[in-house]
Amino acid sequence: MEIKSVGVVGAGQMGNGIAHVMALSGYKVRLNDVRQEALDDALALITKNLDRQVSREKISQTDRDGALGRISTTMDMAAIGDSDLVIEAATEREEVKHKIFESLAPHLRPETILTSNTSSISITRLASRTDRPEKFMGFHFMNPVPVMQLVELIRGIATDVDTYDACLAVVNKLGKTAASAEDFPAFIVNRVLIPMINEAVYTLYEGVGNVKSIDMAMKLGANHPMGPLELADFIGLDTCLAIMNVLHDGLADTKYRPCPLLTKYVEAGWLGRKTQRGFYDYRGDEPVPTR
Repeated sequence: MEIKSVGVVGAGQMGNGIAHVMALSGYKVRLNDVRQEALDDALALITKNLDRQVSREKISQTDRDGALGRISTTMDMAAIGDSDLVIEAATEREEVKHKIFESLAPHLRPETILTSNTSSISITRLASRTDRPEKFMGFHFMNPVPVMQLVELIRGIATDVDTYDACLAVVNKLGKTAASAEDFPAFIVNRVLIPMINEAVYTLYEGVGNVKSIDMAMKLGANHPMGPLELADFIGLDTCLAIMNVLHDGLADTKYRPCPLLTKYVEAGWLGRKTQRGFYDYRGDEPVPTR
């Protein structure tokens, strides 16, 4: 089927980015969240980011206005039910995703494709909680969505060819590149990236180096654009911990044991940039390492 309309569930960091790129590429977008404040904030951020693209001459004013005109927001789950494609972009907690799919089920058309932006959770298991496992797959965008070029497409055991082809066509229309990943914990990108971040936290935990030296070592010694602890703050330490737990539980290998220091930061509510404190303190003019 040809995708013309897209429903996005979750107006947070990933959801608003997905809505942005979809609308800019010509899709009619309905953005859903349980809080009106989240929807208002998302629309304001999308507007700000589109304005930045205009100022940098990456898009025209007409493109910007057209994209904003194609986005509507709603707190009513039923309002996105007639979309051709629905992308769940809620928090990385499986029980939350299950509740969303159960709420969506009565409102979806039989031909609607249902997807999840999960960064680690089993697509086959999520699909089994829906009424359309053949039309369900993983649609994993990278953060920040308007900037990053990769999208991981993950088929569950029941995903049919037509569903995969339709989602691949969307990725191509967005001007992004698709990587096909098998349905194993954390897929490709996070299977490699998050254990590296976890090892950096262990390096800090064991006193091998402090925050500043670990990040500087990887930026200057491995030519990484961001240090691993800085990147963890950008991703969200709660998300990093959730993915490590999925890897540890799903693969039953002790090498994926989350570092106790990562757990401690999450328990303290120091989740990174979104809470203004993580491995760095962002409350001042410049980020300051917290260890």
